[in-house]
Amino acid sequence: MKRCLRRTIWAYTATMILVAASGMYEAGVSAQESGNRQQSRAHVKKTPPSPQSAPAAAGQPQKFPPRTPFTGADDAVAGIPGIPDARFWADSETDFSRALPPQRGPWLILSTGGADGAFGAGLLAGLSAAGKRPDYAVVTGVSTGALMAPFIFAGARYDAALQAVYTQTSAADIFEVGGTGESFLDTWPLRELIAKQITPALLADIAAAHQSGRRLFIVTTDLDAGRSVVWNMGAIALHGGDAALKLFHSVLLASGSVPGAFPPVLIDVEGNGKRFAEMHVDGGVGGQFFVAPPALMASTSGYQIPADALYIVVNSGLQLDFQLVDRTTPAILAQSVSTAIKADLRILLDRAYVAAKHSGIGFNVASIPAGFKAPSRGAFDPDYMKALFKVGYDQGNSANPFADEPPPFPGPPASVTSVPQPGANR
Repeated sequence: MKRCLRRTIWAYTATMILVAASGMYEAGVSAQESGNRQQSRAHVKKTPPSPQSAPAAAGQPQKFPPRTPFTGADDAVAGIPGIPDARFWADSETDFSRALPPQRGPWLILSTGGADGAFGAGLLAGLSAAGKRPDYAVVTGVSTGALMAPFIFAGARYDAALQAVYTQTSAADIFEVGGTGESFLDTWPLRELIAKQITPALLADIAAAHQSGRRLFIVTTDLDAGRSVVWNMGAIALHGGDAALKLFHSVLLASGSVPGAFPPVLIDVEGNGKRFAEMHVDGGVGGQFFVAPPALMASTSGYQIPADALYIVVNSGLQLDFQLVDRTTPAILAQSVSTAIKADLRILLDRAYVAAKHSGIGFNVASIPAGFKAPSRGAFDPDYMKALFKVGYDQGNSANPFADEPPPFPGPPASVTSVPQPGANR
């Protein structure tokens, strides 16, 4: 494509899937490109990947052992051995209510968005600088929102680490080209980046916040069950030890694992006396952000959200983005997915707005402003993310960082002029 769309990770990776599948994308790279990639991720990876994590040779998809069989009934009651309160089904109203904090307070909702998460990271840092950032009683995150949520939940002292992740990360720090047998790309660089950033010290701070009565919820999708799962990350952190840290890492990796593009993450569970591994993928499969179980968010529901206010950070622009689409499968898919995500975000925002009004609480939303036009050289371009982080920071540090209602539906793009045709209705 002649120019890059500012697209979410969903749109980008969907394009890569189609490119690879149609044979138009070469998994190999030139020697110079390969050397540049190795150099660019040297700060993340110091040892070669293990045989289990190394990508399969080109044209030779990795073969996996058969999965342990289990039933829907087994999965419905499955849990994490030793951490019974680690998670709950996202559609379970009872479990959701049980997991909520004992005290009311503001809730922070972080959306999907891939590299555009630089906006949310900057916004929260700007709120800190302005002295307008509370200790949110509940923080929820999906996909890129999940990756930033632990830093935000642990407090403003992690703003520098959050800024580094969203301004110094490149595509080579996220994925490597080459099929795994389960995906067209390999995310061992992202797995190692998560392991480097999510430290035992950070886990201890998250555990302390959980003990104080606050909650951190991350969403993944159980692909076997076709249901969203909410992970109580504070409860996991409170458990402590290597097992908890490993599970914490796995959940974060799973929440951003776009199916088909990135490998799924297998998580060991136990149900009905059986031990087996569930297959988890990106939480965005079930929705671009999470506030409460879907039935409770319905316009016909009388549910009262037990919060003082909702603050929703949309790591995406919602305006129309005109693009003369090339007549290729990847280009058509990229623009289609990008458009669909914006439509889904608007539906969810409207639902959250109605739920907030029914609950008598404040509604606040921030999204990438329509005026942001910085160019991008591709997925996870550090220069693009730095520019977007600054936009978010300035907005967070402004007098009005949030709007009190969803952004208005846009009209035709400003660059499009409607020219009446002869005989056309006026």
